[in-house]
Parts: sequence; C-alpha cells; structure tokens
Amino acid sequence: MATASTNDLKNGMVLDLDGQLWTVTWFQHHKPGKGNTVVRSKLKHLLTGKVVDRTFNSDTKVEVASVDRREMQYLYHDGESYVFMDSVTFDQLMLSEVVVGDAKNYLLENQVATVALHDENPLFIDLPTSVELEITYTEPGLQGDRSTGGTKPATVETGLTIQVPLFISNGEKVKVDTRDGSYLGRV
Repeated sequence: MATASTNDLKNGMVLDLDGQLWTVTWFQHHKPGKGNTVVRSKLKHLLTGKVVDRTFNSDTKVEVASVDRREMQYLYHDGESYVFMDSVTFDQLMLSEVVVGDAKNYLLENQVATVALHDENPLFIDLPTSVELEITYTEPGLQGDRSTGGTKPATVETGLTIQVPLFISNGEKVKVDTRDGSYLGRV
C-alpha cells in the first residue's frame, strides 16, 4: 500500500486505518500557539457510514488505499441488487442496496455513474452533482397571501419526494441536487 503524509490529505482520499477503509470528508491544518502543528479531520467509514473526528500530528504517515474509479452505466434494479455495466469492458456488476445507498433516489436507467472499487469489491457510487428528473405527482399550487414564494412536495420518477416551488406541475423536468435532494430549477 502507498503511504502519504497527513499534510497531503485531500477531500475524497481513501485511507486504510487499522485495516478499515475511511474516506476524508473534511480536514484542516491547525497551528496552536504552542506545540506542533496538527491536522484535524472528519473521516467517514466506507462500509458503515459512521463519521468520526480524528486528529493527526503533522507529517504522520498514513496508508492510502488504492481505489479504482470506473465509469459504469446503470441498467436496472432486480429487486435485490442494482445492475451496472462497465462502459469499457461491458462486464456487469451487481451492487447491493447498502453500497448504492441514497444514490438510488437519483438513479435512472442508462445513467452513467462512477463506481469506486477496492480489490474488486464495490465501495460506493459517485453521481454527478445534479440530475434531471420528471415530476410524476404534485398538487396544484395555490398562491396564497405570503410575502415570499412557497414550496410544495412533489414526487419524482424515482419515487423521491422533494420540495418544489408552487408553479411546478406534473410532467415537468426539474434539476435536483444529488447531495441533499434540493430543487435547483426547471430544465
């Protein structure tokens, strides 16, 4: 395994700490008034999703896990697993619902996603920051006496319910942020 200094940490880097894989979600170099520089970080466990705070001394060596990121096309959901096809080799890979996680709320058939693999074992899925989804059901918006624009719940074609402005109606395509499920605009 490759090693790196804690001064070289980056968001998204996957570390192998005590035989477990953690991804760096946040880090900060901190120089107290007295003493040595430390690196504060938030690490997310790749299998359980648990987030922990960890502080490293400056220039400490950590093991960096080799993660292979492949562009794959989502084909279908067979009830138990999500089937992806490698865009280069055309091999099919079946991912469990645990690996797919919240990405299932934004996946459409034939959509391209990045699948991260470690020793040929799938770890997680990276989606684009926004996707275009069609509104399948929403109540008609009634403009009442309010000083700012209101929102209403709407169900998109994947089954996810999001908050949209009152002027959005059934059948419209909207852009949705995959990080937090927020409405970004009409397409």
